[in-house]
Amino acid sequence: MSELTELDRKVLWHPFTQMAEWSPLVITRGEGSFLIDEFGQRYLDGVSSLWCNVHGHCRPELDQALAAQAAKLAHSTFLGLTHEPGIRLAAALIALAPRGLSRVFYSDSGSTAVEIALKQSFQYWQLRKRPAKQRFLRLGDAYHGDTLGAVGVGGIDLFHRVFGPLLVQSIAIPSPAGTDGSVSLARIEAELEQRAYEIAALVVEPLVQGAAGMLLHPRGFLAKAAELCRRFGVHLIVDEVATGFGRTGTMFACDQEDVSPDFLCLAKGIAAGYLPLAATLSTEEIYSAFLGQRAELKHFFHGHTFTANPLACAVGLASLELLCRETLPNAQARLPELTMALGRIRGLRGVREVRQCGLMAGIELEPIEGRALGVEVCERVRAHHVILRNLGDVVVWMPPLSIATADVHLLERATTAAILETLQ
Repeated sequence: MSELTELDRKVLWHPFTQMAEWSPLVITRGEGSFLIDEFGQRYLDGVSSLWCNVHGHCRPELDQALAAQAAKLAHSTFLGLTHEPGIRLAAALIALAPRGLSRVFYSDSGSTAVEIALKQSFQYWQLRKRPAKQRFLRLGDAYHGDTLGAVGVGGIDLFHRVFGPLLVQSIAIPSPAGTDGSVSLARIEAELEQRAYEIAALVVEPLVQGAAGMLLHPRGFLAKAAELCRRFGVHLIVDEVATGFGRTGTMFACDQEDVSPDFLCLAKGIAAGYLPLAATLSTEEIYSAFLGQRAELKHFFHGHTFTANPLACAVGLASLELLCRETLPNAQARLPELTMALGRIRGLRGVREVRQCGLMAGIELEPIEGRALGVEVCERVRAHHVILRNLGDVVVWMPPLSIATADVHLLERATTAAILETLQ
């Protein structure tokens, strides 16, 4: 055990980790699609450092953008002041976002991006003299973050079981995953017909529910849900924290069904894993409701110290340029290779199902009572020079969008070996 490992065990508490059973792996460097530990061992970063490292590690273009901005301004409050990186990144996001979105509110994580959308929707209806509209519709098995508002509109049973007394109550709609979506759509329509007067918004992850285990929605569900929201005068909040910035094969998942939401929540890939950054995009109609005289107190009372940090915004702008020029085309070229690799893994003994949307995939294992198979596979795969994470018995693939063909082959070989070793 190294000195760093011992010190970690002594002083740290890691997220989503059972510390009594965990063995630290100390990462010291990153190069391209690989992470390197303190002993020089290289590992393919098969989950993009929790789904955010879209271009790989230590990209010169992003390193240079960060260094250039640090030489000018590392931080300045965005409360009452502004700066060039924040302005230019907002303009670039709006240029790429679905039509109708025209305003950007920055924050620091996917959870806060969703919290902001919830609060803005809630306050919008208060300002528009519709005070009863205080409830939110959400899908079963949904995940929108770990802060209390985001958990309240999520559908992860464990979170509700532990934190239920603290949460805002939401209205659950059955997940459309694994169905044709008709039952879910009928339920949304029924709830809106009866309760649109008290419902502020519907919150959805488009196309795929990531943290639920890569659950895929039927094509057309998002567009039909959006139409119901428009018909009944309810906001549509689309959480593209996981699916945005090329992860599903297009810039945003919304693009695949030509959906223009009232709110678009972004994080993870927005700053390519370099610094914490998130954004909530909204329409001009929503923004205009908050305008008035200062004494009216109509403005949006939300923000934090590092809102629109200039370093993060500068990297975000460089990341968008790189994504459009190089990384998204690479992801689209790798997509057939990834699909074929997953097709071969689908045939392995012990694999129940493989679900894929773009460069997001979940390999679900047949459960064995008393064993945590997903954990076991992710532990074994490290011996094959790959890092993966699991969601229960689902092993997740979320490689950098810049991944090379040879690394797709490594990802397949290592995952196959780890599954066979676990089930031998």
